[in-house]
Amino acid sequence: MKQKLIGKFSRGLLTFVLTASLVACAVGPNYEKPQPPAVKGYTAAPLAVTIPAAVSAAGPAAAAQVLRIGSPVEAAWWKGFGSPALDALVAQALQHNPDLDAALASLQEAQFNLKAANGIFYPQVSLGLSGERSRTSGAGSGGLSGPQLYNLYTGEVSVSYYPDVFGLNRLVSRSQQAQVDIARDQLQAARLTLEGNVVNAALNLAALNEEVDATRQTVSDQQQILRLIKKLYHLGADSQFEVFTQESQLASSEARLPILEQSRDALRHLLATYLGKFPSEADGLSAPVLSDLRLPAALPVSLPSTLVRERPDILAAEAQLRAANAQVGESVARLYPSLELTGNFGNQSNNGGTLFDPASRLWNLAASIVLPLFEGGALEAQKHAAEAAYRGVFANYQTTVLNAFRNVADVLRALQHDAIVLDAETRAMRDASRAFVLVRIQYRNGAVDYLSVLTSEIQQENARIAYVQAEAQRYADSAALYIALGGGTVGPPPPVPSMPPPARR
Repeated sequence: MKQKLIGKFSRGLLTFVLTASLVACAVGPNYEKPQPPAVKGYTAAPLAVTIPAAVSAAGPAAAAQVLRIGSPVEAAWWKGFGSPALDALVAQALQHNPDLDAALASLQEAQFNLKAANGIFYPQVSLGLSGERSRTSGAGSGGLSGPQLYNLYTGEVSVSYYPDVFGLNRLVSRSQQAQVDIARDQLQAARLTLEGNVVNAALNLAALNEEVDATRQTVSDQQQILRLIKKLYHLGADSQFEVFTQESQLASSEARLPILEQSRDALRHLLATYLGKFPSEADGLSAPVLSDLRLPAALPVSLPSTLVRERPDILAAEAQLRAANAQVGESVARLYPSLELTGNFGNQSNNGGTLFDPASRLWNLAASIVLPLFEGGALEAQKHAAEAAYRGVFANYQTTVLNAFRNVADVLRALQHDAIVLDAETRAMRDASRAFVLVRIQYRNGAVDYLSVLTSEIQQENARIAYVQAEAQRYADSAALYIALGGGTVGPPPPVPSMPPPARR
């Protein structure tokens, strides 16, 4: 009779579990992926597909460029500049940068958290072994008798299972999966940021090296002018005022030189930290030279619908949206009943020798259901709070998309203007150099006064610096376009193995 009751209870419990599994459904709002923006381009004014060359300039920075609309961005985009020194810097940074290591560790943490969350889909089994020796009081059963000593040995297997009737477990898993996606996209964003920082630092360092050289040349020219003025002063052709003025101009240029060198040293230190090195190791870095760089002849321009699927910060914002949606579902699921199934099977005896006898066997099966009836409005308030959080995350997603499109638009417009600026600065530097040579000859022959020399000298110095900056800016804006478009697709790191939840019926 007892065996029949056990069999009926077991069959009924099994039928209940199967029924609960079949009708299991996730409550809460379904997630709808945001649609790509309806815009067809990035700028209001039409873009010129061909960026003309800076015809007055010489060298690779003056080359023409073509915008390839709809072309994908290559992963190793920095190799388009054709600089082995730049390639080596980026490779070292990707291998040794601690910020990248931290982002990778965050991804691995999220993957393990997902694996832990998915464990709820499976029965939880534990084994317990215990032994105790007890002494009971002699005052038992209403009378007084001698104390009793006895041993109690127990071996038991416990099983618990939480059927996901209303999808709470599945929603928790979905939220954890979104956290993994967020961490993976943030890792890609950190990688892209690091690549861009290294390239920009290397380009700025190359430009500063050119500016330091230009300033040193300016100092040399001013020293020659000062010697000429002093010679004319001793001959009585110039006054002491011209000597003092030129000495002041020379001192100003000499003062700018250590400032530029300090900026260059700070940039070297920054570049070293990107590579995971200490500032004391910065002197060993091999920075590229502007004249050795190659301007990418063809620049890819992703379509707007593609940008939202490739740029890491947009992908991370969209993953946060999925996580917030799952959290809304979790708050709704907590309004519904929760079910727990438990079972225990084992042996218990006062004598270790009889622990495994059939008479020492024990077992129990139980099912419990909990339905929240009154929580003082807490669960409902939590649901509304999750909904408000979702709206906030969606607004942040929209802001991220808008900023990304603005970023691309700014770079595209800058590229249209860079060649024009470089062409103009080239002509300005060429004319300023010619004028300075001519005015020095005229001044030596007494045809012009010192003010003309000083004016021409300042113009040449400024033109040199402006040309170097315009040349470096064209490289920097080309790199900025790759970064603004998401830097290309990079394969994710090997995922931590996780147990997938059962297929949803």
